[in-house]
Amino acid sequence: MTPSSGADPRLVASIRDLLAARDADKTICPSEAARAVGGDDWRDLMQPARDAAHSLVELGEVEVTQKGEVVDVTTARGPVRIRRKR
Repeated sequence: MTPSSGADPRLVASIRDLLAARDADKTICPSEAARAVGGDDWRDLMQPARDAAHSLVELGEVEVTQKGEVVDVTTARGPVRIRRKR
C-alpha cells in the first residue's frame, strides 16, 4: 500500500524496515527512523517521522503508543512509540 502523499517516503520505508528487523511485539521510536534517514540532522526530521507514522496508521500497518496505550500521533504530546498493528 502507498502512504499518504504528505509523508516522506524515506521515513515511511525506514519505519517499515526498522519494524521488520524487530520481533513482532517490539516497538521503535520515531527518532530511530529520523536518525536512519537524516544522520546528524535527524532532529529536523522528528515531525516528518511522526507524520510518516500517522500515514502508516491510516494504512492499518502500525499503531502509535504512549505509555503502552494506543494514541493519535497527531495530537499526542511527548515521546511515542511505533509498533506493528495487533
